[in-house]
Amino acid sequence: MESAEIRRRWLSFFEERGHTVVPSASLIADDPTLLLVPAGMVPFKPYFLGEVKPPFSRATSVQKCVRTPDIEEVGKTTRHGTFFEMCGNFSFGDYFKERAIELAWDLVTKPREDGGWGLEESRLYPSVYVDDPEAVELWKKVAGVSDDRIVRLGKKENYWSMGVPGPGGPCSEILYDRGPSYGPEFDPATLGPDMPVELEDRLLEIWNLVFMQDELSAVRSKSDFDVAGSLPKKNIDTGMG
Repeated sequence: MESAEIRRRWLSFFEERGHTVVPSASLIADDPTLLLVPAGMVPFKPYFLGEVKPPFSRATSVQKCVRTPDIEEVGKTTRHGTFFEMCGNFSFGDYFKERAIELAWDLVTKPREDGGWGLEESRLYPSVYVDDPEAVELWKKVAGVSDDRIVRLGKKENYWSMGVPGPGGPCSEILYDRGPSYGPEFDPATLGPDMPVELEDRLLEIWNLVFMQDELSAVRSKSDFDVAGSLPKKNIDTGMG
């Protein structure tokens, strides 16, 4: 499937499910903490923080991004890039974890002839933040994934922030197993709290579902930050590069 078709199916899928399609914003960030837009959620940051009332409760976009936090890894791995487009779906105080998981699983596993991407369920492994048992139960309930296929990871892998003060929250990734030619065999139950480097090419993160519920006052690293309190509403921010 070509990238243009992936984008088309993405926007069509979410528009049919009540999301307003929002065009990509400029790469120049309208945010004093950023120079360039690194993620699809950046144009919606005021909505998450409760600073501006959103004109819609659900949105979807394909946002042009320049990724600088991982720039030292570009060229060293097959997983990092600078410029790319990020598909995202967003909920501003509307649906939360359960519906986000339901939508994601539906799109990636739905047969291609029905508008989905037709990925094999046997190759998909959800990851969750180790201190989020609710997400574990929802993956089992919504997607029918067995407990031993759910990867529990720590803050570095499964807590998302902008890298600067602002909104953040625990997240849940969909990992795609590319097969034994890309890494060693593994046991999902024993992988945490950090993803082993030798498995990062095999268990490829294809989609990150962020349960945007916290406001961070300081971010020193991916695993070292201060949570100032809760956001005014519980939101959803997802990103698929």
